[in-house]
Amino acid sequence: MDKKILRNISYGVYVVSTKYDNKDAGCIINTLTQITSENPLISISLNKNNYTSELLKKANKFIVAIISEDIDPNIISTFGFTTSKDVDKFANFSYEEVDGIKVLNKGICGYIVCEVKDIVDANTHEVIIAKVIDTKKYNENKEMTYRYYHEVIKGSAPKNAPTYEEKEEKKEEQVGKKKYVCDICGYEYLTDGELPDDFVCPLCGADKSHFKEA
Repeated sequence: MDKKILRNISYGVYVVSTKYDNKDAGCIINTLTQITSENPLISISLNKNNYTSELLKKANKFIVAIISEDIDPNIISTFGFTTSKDVDKFANFSYEEVDGIKVLNKGICGYIVCEVKDIVDANTHEVIIAKVIDTKKYNENKEMTYRYYHEVIKGSAPKNAPTYEEKEEKKEEQVGKKKYVCDICGYEYLTDGELPDDFVCPLCGADKSHFKEA
């Protein structure tokens, strides 16, 4: 089976956030689908090991923020590669509170407030079916697609993401080159020589010390 064909499926990139028992949580997702238009329903997919999923199922409510192409890459790094169990992900970013749930308000096209209606077991993940109860549009900025995330930002999928797969090496691109990998977000950088001292990760902003030669 050639799983590469799955990359041709169109995805967006989003931040889902929730709150339960005075604890905030949020993470990056790329699996959101509108199911119905009248009394609209959507579905999202979350890994069972995700702390955001744990709180979301208890709260029965969440917000999906639609990421735009001009988002601060540190947001993607923080919400995609750290856990809300250990980190206050909203601490360094602009946000507002909607029905008690924090939602980013910069680098975002708008948001969708959702109420959980059903949960479907999908082995490692769960599909959350939810009713749309409110929305807000911030601007007309272009929404980020998963293709843009990979091809322009050159980001990788976290291991908990439904689209995560072990990386396949592209040998022809590596002949005579060194590969450095960011230990925070997984960004890979190919170069003919050494990393410059002032090099920073274009995805998460980490400095040279976080890059290891692979």
